[in-house]
Amino acid sequence: MTSQTTTERLAETILKTTAEKKPETVNQLIELVRQAYPASNKEILDVIIKLENDGKLHLTEPQQQTLATSAYLRTSAALWFWITIALTLATLVAVFTISADDNPLKYIRYVLGIIFVLWLPGYAFIKALFPQRSPFKTSSEDLDTIIRVALSIGMSLALVPMVGLLLNYTPWGITLTPIVLSLVALTVVFSVAALIRENQIVTEKKP
Repeated sequence: MTSQTTTERLAETILKTTAEKKPETVNQLIELVRQAYPASNKEILDVIIKLENDGKLHLTEPQQQTLATSAYLRTSAALWFWITIALTLATLVAVFTISADDNPLKYIRYVLGIIFVLWLPGYAFIKALFPQRSPFKTSSEDLDTIIRVALSIGMSLALVPMVGLLLNYTPWGITLTPIVLSLVALTVVFSVAALIRENQIVTEKKP
């Protein structure tokens, strides 16, 4: 009976503390409850879990990820994302507005096209898989950059033929418009995924 009464009092303290002080994390809730009721962290945590299972307490993740991502977009760390999207959109515009006979603008189209085919899809894909470091341990940041460049080019050379192969079995076939739009979509999707993953890693590293 005494144990049950103690548990009930602890549960009341937890619910009251949650309603009045609105802690943002479980650790904060435990610390606040300990200030009001003499109990160990394990005892408090056990009651918190029981209250949640009974539907009397609802623990939610802090709604910070969306705000953090939008804020992260305005930092210098997200510069790669804006450059990637800008080059992708510039290529899209150049391909459909500059003709192959338009001198000297056609050279802008050629340069953007080379970057778009040999670099951007693979870079975005590798960035999504390894947001901050390459998969190989390196002794310096410069070496890591070189490895990332090589992986990006290699992955682009793998992705582009795969896109062409898949388009070959669609009604659109292997023509300029579907190939460009498909690569644009891949690059944007991989870039967004990479940005979200990178932001999560940076957020987790913060104290």
